[in-house]
Amino acid sequence: MTTELSITVNPDDERNFGVLKEKILRMLRDKGLTKRGVREMYFENHSGNIGADDAIAVFIKKSIDARHGTVRLILRYKIYIGEKPNGDGENVPEWRAADGKSQVVIVGSGPAGLYAAFRLLEEGIKPVIIERGADTEERTRHIEELRAAGKLNAESNYCFGEGGAGTFSDGKLYTRSNKRGDIGKIYRIFVEFGADEKILTDAHPHIGTDKLPGIISAMRKKIISLGGEFHFDTLCTSITVENGAATGIRTKNLKTGAEAEISGCAVILATGHSATDVYKMMAKVSPQSLEQKTFAVGVRVEHPRTLIDSIQFHGKAMPSAAEYRLTSQIDGRGVYSFCMCPGGYVVPCATTENQIVINGMSSSGRNSEWSNAAIVVERRPEDIPEEFAKMAEKDGCRALAGLYWRTWLEEETFRHADGQKAPAQRLTDFLSGRESDSLPETSYKPGVVTSRLDEWLPEEIGGRLKKAFREFDKSMRGFVTDNAIIIASETRTSTPVRILRDKESLECVGIRNLYPAGEGSGYSGGIGSSAMDGEKVADKICAKIRGGNFR
Repeated sequence: MTTELSITVNPDDERNFGVLKEKILRMLRDKGLTKRGVREMYFENHSGNIGADDAIAVFIKKSIDARHGTVRLILRYKIYIGEKPNGDGENVPEWRAADGKSQVVIVGSGPAGLYAAFRLLEEGIKPVIIERGADTEERTRHIEELRAAGKLNAESNYCFGEGGAGTFSDGKLYTRSNKRGDIGKIYRIFVEFGADEKILTDAHPHIGTDKLPGIISAMRKKIISLGGEFHFDTLCTSITVENGAATGIRTKNLKTGAEAEISGCAVILATGHSATDVYKMMAKVSPQSLEQKTFAVGVRVEHPRTLIDSIQFHGKAMPSAAEYRLTSQIDGRGVYSFCMCPGGYVVPCATTENQIVINGMSSSGRNSEWSNAAIVVERRPEDIPEEFAKMAEKDGCRALAGLYWRTWLEEETFRHADGQKAPAQRLTDFLSGRESDSLPETSYKPGVVTSRLDEWLPEEIGGRLKKAFREFDKSMRGFVTDNAIIIASETRTSTPVRILRDKESLECVGIRNLYPAGEGSGYSGGIGSSAMDGEKVADKICAKIRGGNFR
């Protein structure tokens, strides 16, 4: 017999097995799950015999509850009574060398693209991955140049390059989209290539930007060893369509200028939320395949880490930096925290020279002096000014209106910047409507410049942010402080455009054998859900290949 249960303990008792055993046994008795009680209890691996009244407790997940002025740990276990854990679902898949019979082109090497490649290799199907940015080694140098000197490489940066946007922006894995697929499988594969096993049990797992590049590099080497291909610094310039079906793509090498055509029985479009050119390309070949969707924009707020820790942990010292999640409804639109980075850094994420785009990241230790989060305002299709809809219609696809507005805001932010030095304001000054005479020290390495965000942010954004910050200060007393800085603008929470796909086949509604996947498709958000989405579309392709149904 098996059952799952959760117990609540003080942080000091997390590894006190006497306390854990007592609490688990009491809960089993209270639930009446054993007739005579448990004779002996073991934790995790036990190699000896198991009697009918013996139990093994396998740790599943840990979360922190800091509500009500006390910090407690919630530990969840799976209890095996009279039997041993069977180990089902604890192994990574078996991958096979590509047999050369079928080839699938994958545009983008983010989580959707990588996990799609691994799913294909479960059945020996060759993946060919096209990536506009550099590999992790070279991309790391480009990012250091951007952070240290504000020098932007438009094709290799925080958004573009091997591993996608998540590689250098924290590596958060938490997702509520568990119905999309097996999130445990996603985590186990990351562990296989070097991630800490804690991601298997933490309630809000993250890998850390200091570890992810090496993990992504190891994944690439495995795919290549099985016969897959990677083409870095290579831009997808068009999709080859014959008789309404994708048969491959055309590419351009961004270093040599060489053009090529790569064929495949299917094309997976896993390009991420920042590939504006891909949406414009789709608008030309299949405008009916695009639709506007809700997204969110705002600012990133940064506090001293000790302040957030003190608020959340009620002054109690804890080994990890504190997280928070804030949400409110302001004038009919959601305003909420996004991509909270405890013990993290604010980083520049523009993809062209005339933009300012802000994001956050943390290393695996989450031990910087600061904690930051995006505070963003929901933006619905009907909120986009008509002038941008007319611009999009002029280009043949009204669905691009939100994308054009987002670009405008990023360029407007740049007008108030100094190169990649971003416009910023003390949070208290933003709320009071005054210029900041000075700015707090910040983790944002290109630097910040004083700016009246309260004056130039669109009122439908800035006005809601002001009301939300005042509300948030009620639930987190001390959140509004002179020591907090807001930096503009956070615009890449998700894409404003969705590439429509058939609910059953997952093919693009306008082009057969083309499979939009991941964040860029508009069907996922974040590493975990994007990886599952990539697996899901690859699974459809595998089934189609097995059935001989490509045409």
